[in-house]
Amino acid sequence: QVQLVESGGGLVQAGGSLRLSCTASGRTFSSYAMGWFRQAPGKEREFVVGISWSGGSTYYADSVKGRFTISRDNVKNTVYLQMNSLKSEDTAVYYCAARSHSIGSYYTQYDYWGQGTQVTVSS
Repeated sequence: QVQLVESGGGLVQAGGSLRLSCTASGRTFSSYAMGWFRQAPGKEREFVVGISWSGGSTYYADSVKGRFTISRDNVKNTVYLQMNSLKSEDTAVYYCAARSHSIGSYYTQYDYWGQGTQVTVSS
């Protein structure tokens, strides 16, 4: 079992930045690929970015390429999402997720989820 807790969300103006964190407890964090997803009101949960267990591979959704950066610290059991040049369309609840395989881009591929953190970008 893996427990995930996100933090770092908030209200920011368009063009601003936020850094989300997701801290894991439970089983060995370093053996899991991690992903960030987001869900806006009335929309399906969508993939944002994923990172392999080692941090050596990443995969970004086209909508965030060049603006968001994922990283992980396996000593601190934490994965980060640095979000720059935020847009109003980035407004959503952001979730981190873990899976014991390679990076996946579908929410059904992930086994463990955090409770989510709200990101609101004002225009």
